[in-house]
Amino acid sequence: MIQEERIRNLNNKQRVKGKYILYWMQAAQRTEYNHALEYSIQRANEFKVPIVVVFGITDSYPEANLRHYHFMLEGLKDAKEALEKRGIKLVIKHQSPELAVVALAKNACCAVVDAGHTHIQRKWRGYAAKNIKCLFEEVETNLIVPVWEASDKENFSARTLRPRINKKLSEYLRPMKHNKPLCSSLDMKFNSFGINDIESALSKLDIDKSVGPVKDFRAGTNEAKKRLKDFIKNKLDHYADLRNNPWLDATSNMSPFLHFGQISPLYIALKVLETDSPGKAAYLEELIVRRVECPCF
Repeated sequence: MIQEERIRNLNNKQRVKGKYILYWMQAAQRTEYNHALEYSIQRANEFKVPIVVVFGITDSYPEANLRHYHFMLEGLKDAKEALEKRGIKLVIKHQSPELAVVALAKNACCAVVDAGHTHIQRKWRGYAAKNIKCLFEEVETNLIVPVWEASDKENFSARTLRPRINKKLSEYLRPMKHNKPLCSSLDMKFNSFGINDIESALSKLDIDKSVGPVKDFRAGTNEAKKRLKDFIKNKLDHYADLRNNPWLDATSNMSPFLHFGQISPLYIALKVLETDSPGKAAYLEELIVRRVECPCF
């Protein structure tokens, strides 16, 4: 079960009779260790309806360029394939995300979104909360301890936030169970923006193309897990001493994957905790405490 403390009602509406449960995937672009997805599947099974996932691609994300979009689409392609293996349809819309979710929520029993904490993410969720006619819930999955659980006021340093997080940590450092949807949504018909050919998809976006992709840095959950395994095996022991040396490749390289939600910080923490590495404490401090201060990591 998903901890109730991870879940917030955003609009105080009720569930209604609909064709599916709608999960708005945005900040957590993955199928593994995704509390928002698993909660949506639980609700879909409860109501004996399929789950449909929607993702909106806007051309105007602040300061984003071709490099960011290429990495994101590569990860989304992997997520799409993983969702299909579980009988779940991913509908991608080439429009601002809040407009896409409001449109698809018209036929939903209820809508669920992964929590987002940047200004634009809160703006999108605020618009959706005002315009969705059914229950709209938010589930925290990109922070190990939900920020509203860690503190009820603004904190200006890790020193004040750390003890609040550590007090709650044991409640949230738990492996996840992945649920199987009872009903498939793969046969449902939706107009969707194609991403199977990433270069073709990118050519249709009106974005800043002055900065190209990094060719030797692939996106997606499987790639993130491979890099994490290499980091734990070869770098974690020396992380505390070498992480700030720009001449050395001593970091985990998890930042881009965490930024796009392609890997779960909970999954990372649990894997690091399995080790007896002397670098474990330093890395977990950065991942769990200091990352809360800037959720994009």
